[in-house]
This record gives sequence, structure tokens and C-alpha cells, in this order.
Amino acid sequence: MRRTLTLLLAVSSLHAADPVPLFIEGYAGQRSVAQGEEIPIHVSTTAAKFEIEVARLGATREIVWKKSDVPGQAQPVPEDASANGCRWPESVRVPVGADWKSGYYEIVFRAADGGGKWTHRGKRTAESSAWFIVRQAKPGSTSKILLQLCSNTYNAYNNWGGFSVYAYNSLSNNQGHRVSFERPGPSQFARWELPFVIWAEKNGYALEFAANDDLEFRPDMLQSYKLVLSVGHDEYWSTPMRDNLEGWIAKGGNVAFFSGNTCCWQVRSESEGRAFTCCKQNYHLDPVFQTRQFKTLSTAWSHHLLKRPENELTGVGFLWGGYMRSHGQFMDGDASYIVHRPDHWIYEGTGLKRGDRFGAKDTIVGYECDGCELEWRDGLPFATHKDGTPKTFEVLGTCPVRWHPDDVEWYEKWEIGRTGAACLGLYTNTNTGTVFTAATTDWAHGLQGNDAHVVRITKNVLERLTK
Repeated sequence: MRRTLTLLLAVSSLHAADPVPLFIEGYAGQRSVAQGEEIPIHVSTTAAKFEIEVARLGATREIVWKKSDVPGQAQPVPEDASANGCRWPESVRVPVGADWKSGYYEIVFRAADGGGKWTHRGKRTAESSAWFIVRQAKPGSTSKILLQLCSNTYNAYNNWGGFSVYAYNSLSNNQGHRVSFERPGPSQFARWELPFVIWAEKNGYALEFAANDDLEFRPDMLQSYKLVLSVGHDEYWSTPMRDNLEGWIAKGGNVAFFSGNTCCWQVRSESEGRAFTCCKQNYHLDPVFQTRQFKTLSTAWSHHLLKRPENELTGVGFLWGGYMRSHGQFMDGDASYIVHRPDHWIYEGTGLKRGDRFGAKDTIVGYECDGCELEWRDGLPFATHKDGTPKTFEVLGTCPVRWHPDDVEWYEKWEIGRTGAACLGLYTNTNTGTVFTAATTDWAHGLQGNDAHVVRITKNVLERLTK
């Protein structure tokens, strides 16, 4: 009996010595930083030591900084981490070189160990990543084109800690209303913006980079550029972001929205930009709703309570757009643009004629697209301008798109079952800048696929709007 008890205690001791799971994850303490500054990195890991690698993602992946044997420690996860951040202590501070090119930077965390002392032996590895953006220390010194990355959208979809601003990927399908940047989580850079950046850099177009909310907190930088770009899925904008960009356009600045679902939802920055609130269809839960001062109400920009449809900025909006080859809509559709007004300068050198289609091979129209209310005369589309679309907006290409019913039932002004149209086009007002819109999240896929028409139109826009 005594021997049996001794053996049981020994086995129990072995199990007690089993290794804890190996993990590592972290986040950058800021969305963007200027060349020559430092950026704090916050890491939680069960490894005693870990490695960190920083690389710029562009036409090539360029490793710019590495550090090994950084002391590791597992950190607690607050229950409200999704809304208020992890509050982890700083693990390491990365010195951003004055010679680091402006751009999107990936942080890779790596950890390894040999497993348990008595059991579960064998080399184990863990790896995760985070991101930050390097701004040009002297804005406009290497390029007159600013690409503001969709960092707000990255945060909106991030469900680390249990909640995003979406029900479908949140804990128990409960949608969050406030989301923090100060937590681990992926970005959407590789899906949409990276193909554009790769194409631009390979074709000799220098870009300088910023985060979405640099338009809010560092608006003076706009004065150094001729053209601001939005690429991919630029869905979440604050009032100051929009005010500052529209003010810059009014003074002659140009914008090219190679993006879709753009400026769809209003967010409200909080905690000095470390988080934002977006109540979306639950706008009645927003404290701003109770005040009846709706300017910063965190719902759809096109909502009748805000009275500020995104069309007034971009020329188009999601209310008159919708989905193509996503969300069950037009899943076999021709995801290409039909050409209208081929004599316009954006089509110069393409050889396209009225009624031609382009972009089908790379399904450039999708996954979410913007449009405007249209009327047709002699087979040509014209904006009605009843939805906020500027009077000078020209519709240069269209493609049918449609909302999913689940997305519209909450909005009392919606006409159920309506089919809209993605509307490629632009507007220019007297004494102001020009605003172009591709009106689709997937335009850059045509650049990735080297579609000759998409390439030429993109070049026409970049070259015309940077003169």
C-alpha cells in the first residue's frame, strides 16, 4: 500500500511538472510613429525569452531590426480588454531609424522551448505578429502622395479579447460598441493595401504613409501633399478625420479613393485615440443619441439623423451600393465595370469604348462597393444628386451590386430588395481639388493581376492628380 501511494505521488508530481502551453502575442503602443522616434512594444508570453523582428512590407519584405533574448512574462488579460486595452507593461522599445522608409511595418514575435522536464518533451515554437506605421519625419519630402492606411477598419474587425464591432465574430454573437487599439490582433493590410503598394513601388511611384487617425490628430501634415489615397476597405471615419480632409480638398487638395465601403460608419475617438466607439445600427445606445446633438453619433454616415452622407466626400456611398460576389449577392456576377463616357481623361490610352467591360479577370468590383442614386438618359447614367453626391460628379463606370437583407432591416429609410450600382467616377468643384473614386474594395486586385486597363486608369489618376 505504501509503495502504491509513493508511485501515485510520483506520477502526480510528473503531471504537475508538465509544461504550460507555449504562446506569445503582443501589440505596438502606437499606430504610427515618425522616423527617428521610438515605439513601445507590449508582449505576453509563457516563454522565458523571446525574439522580435521588425520588417517593412512593400515591393519586398525588408527586415530592419531584430532583438533576441528579450525577457518574457505572461500577462493577465483584463475582462474588458476588447474595449479598454490590455494594459500590459512595455516589454521592449524599438528605435525607429531616421533612414527607415515610411510604410507599414510588421512585428514578428517568436518563442521556443524544449517542452517539459519529464514529459511532453520536444522543441515547441510559437509565433505571432503585430503592426505599426512609420510616417515621414518631414512630410512630403520623398513623395507628394500620402497613403492613409485603413487602421480604423483593422481595429473594428479585431475580436481579440472577445469583441469587435460585429456580432458574427464576437463572443456569443454580442456586438461590441467600443474597441481598443491596445491589444493583439491582425490587420487587413495584406488583403487590399499591400497589392497596391507592391504595384506602386515596382512602377516607380513613391508613397508616404499614415494611419487613418493621423488625419484627425496630425492634420497639418496634409499641407505637404498633393494627393491623398484611400485603398481597400476604408470603412470607419471620425468627424475630425472627415472635417480635416474635406477642408483640405476645399483648398485644392486631391483625393483618390481606390476603395469601397468608404467612410460608411462614423467612429468617435476616445481615450486620446487609444480606442473608438461605434454603435452602428444600435445608435440609440450611444450616449450622444440622448443629447439629440447628432453630429458625432456613431452610426452610418448616411443615416438621416446625421444628415451627412459619405457621398458629399467621396461622391458615392454604400447606401446606394452593396455587395458583389460576397454576402450571397451576385455570387456568379460579372465583377467588372461597364464603361460610360470613354472620352474622359481617366480612360486615356486604354482603348476602351462605350459599353466595354474591364476588370473581370481579377473581379475588381467587389467585395463591397459604393454607388449613388442614378437616372438613365439615352443609355447613360447620371447622378440625381438627391443623396448628397456633388453636382459635378460624373459616372464613368457602373456594375450592379446589392445589399444583403440582414444588413438593411434595421434602417427605416431603406427600400427592401433594391439593386444598386457600383459607380466609378469623380468630381471637381471650382477652386477645389478633384476627388476620384473606384467605388470598390477590390480595385487593387486588378493591379495585382496586371490588368492593362486597371493599370492605365490608375496611372492616369496618379499622374493627373499629382501635377
